[in-house]
Amino acid sequence: HVQLVESGGGSVQAGGSLRLSCEISLYIYSSYCMGWFRQSPGQEREGVAAIDNDGAASYADSVKGRFTVSEDNAKHTLYLQTNSLKPEDTAMYYCAVGLWCTATTAPWEYHHWGQGTQVTVS
Repeated sequence: HVQLVESGGGSVQAGGSLRLSCEISLYIYSSYCMGWFRQSPGQEREGVAAIDNDGAASYADSVKGRFTVSEDNAKHTLYLQTNSLKPEDTAMYYCAVGLWCTATTAPWEYHHWGQGTQVTVS
């Protein structure tokens, strides 16, 4: 049973930081990508950041220089460090895992999704 569980969301003031975590209960045999996405009410799901098994990372232009994606293989955990948060970063943040993919923020490349963690910036 594949399970992705996000945590670390919350309410912060503009300029603040949050570290989102995603615990992944999935043994991956193939090449893979892991990503963070976000969605606000009435908006489409947006790719934020991604990383693959080679360590390559990609970011949406809106978060470059502010967000950093990383993974801890030993802990089976994906992280998103968010700094210099802006009100427009407010959204539900989801982690996802895809197989046989490179670091991409295209949501159709992902097969497994978490339930999300809310980030609110005021």
